[in-house]
Amino acid sequence: MARRNGDLEYKVLQMIKEGGSEGILQSQLWKNIKATSREGSRISLKLEKAGLIERHRVLHEGKWTYRLIAKKKSLNINSIIDLPCAFCLEQAKCEIGGEISPLNCKKLSLWVEKVAHEYNHEHESSS
Repeated sequence: MARRNGDLEYKVLQMIKEGGSEGILQSQLWKNIKATSREGSRISLKLEKAGLIERHRVLHEGKWTYRLIAKKKSLNINSIIDLPCAFCLEQAKCEIGGEISPLNCKKLSLWVEKVAHEYNHEHESSS
């Protein structure tokens, strides 16, 4: 029985993470996993107590519920798929202090700026 609850908690946490910075409504989540409101509340409280999620009380369609947001986001390969170093022809020669260095690489600098801009834009939208 404990294993089943652990599996369900893991599944719920993954679903919350998939909600990204918007999270997911607790009332909708329990419908998705076919759990009762009571079961769902216990799981979300347990995840909150473990420091894995945040719960924000919200009014949705005239009813109070919680928006569940993961504190730690899922890793996404898309965040590094276009990292220029991965396919750079100069990679073997690249080193700190060398003629070719990450400190003066234009491609890497542009990529870091792009990622920072996307990060800032995402966090401005969720504020």
